[in-house]
Amino acid sequence: MRTASVGLICLLGLVAGCKEDTAASPPLARVRAVTAELTDFAPPVTVTGVVAARQQTALSFRVSGKMRERLVNPGEHVTANQPLARLDPDEQQHEIEAAKAGLDSAQALLRQSTASYERQRGLLATGNTTRRDYDQAEANMRQAQAQVEQARAQLASANDQLAYTVLVPGAPGIIVARSAEAGQVVAQAQPVYTLALDGPRDVIVNVNEWVLNNVVLDKGIAVALVSDPKVTAVGDVREISPAVDPSTMTISVKIGLRETPPTFGLGSLVNATSPMKSRRLFLLPWHAIFEREGKPAVWVVDKQSQTVSLKPVEIDRYTRDTIAVTGGIESGQTVVTAGGQVLRPGQKVEVVPERKP
Repeated sequence: MRTASVGLICLLGLVAGCKEDTAASPPLARVRAVTAELTDFAPPVTVTGVVAARQQTALSFRVSGKMRERLVNPGEHVTANQPLARLDPDEQQHEIEAAKAGLDSAQALLRQSTASYERQRGLLATGNTTRRDYDQAEANMRQAQAQVEQARAQLASANDQLAYTVLVPGAPGIIVARSAEAGQVVAQAQPVYTLALDGPRDVIVNVNEWVLNNVVLDKGIAVALVSDPKVTAVGDVREISPAVDPSTMTISVKIGLRETPPTFGLGSLVNATSPMKSRRLFLLPWHAIFEREGKPAVWVVDKQSQTVSLKPVEIDRYTRDTIAVTGGIESGQTVVTAGGQVLRPGQKVEVVPERKP
């Protein structure tokens, strides 16, 4: 009887030991996985900018005065020599009248000195005057001629001053800003309008320094209208600001459009897209990423033992469907993409290939 009890106790102990071993070994898990392979990665980078005129100039009067009227508003297209604004011309008209009076006086003096010279020349021919008197008469006539020329120049200058009271552009374009109103006294060369000249257009974007260092800039940049992405154009980097804007910590870049679609109006919002410089890295699905001690990691399957381990990885960037990984795994390794939520380090798994889209 005692022998039977001991045997029963041993049997129960063996059964209990088997149960403990079974509980200690995690069950076999089925997971989906992909093989990590290095890929040429050159995703597009898109930034938003505005269409601007390649040439823009400030228009101002060449004389000072009180502005009598303004004739155009911002947004209007103007042609060369079209009147944009006028100053009060009273002062310039007075100068013209004074210049005309001076010319009349100089011409009268010239007629008188010319008559005196002609008389002295006739007397000299008959010997009835001296050479000195003849030379004096000739000098007076030459001086009167010079005074007439000076008076004519003053009249021409006065006419120019009157013409300067009308502000006209030297080339066609679009008025984009106005800086003065009728009734305001403006100084010489004080900006009154800002004119965006017709012709080539630029796209101005503000980008981070990282973009300039990692994006391909020596090829054509695709530009699309934000309001209608079907309207596109191609541009080239024309100018990069040498300084960083301290308020935005960005750099201004001007992209010259090769051809400007009619709907690319000044101030239109556009998207400029260019690929990044190509790099070799791993592209993994979003659901392959887990966390280890607060850092990103992936489950890697050992091909020999079919067990998993959690490996920390270095992530370069996130795309819409994938994650770009630059370090932490090697080419050819098997990375778990589904079923990793229930895994433990060292657990044995059965790998099911990832479904291809």
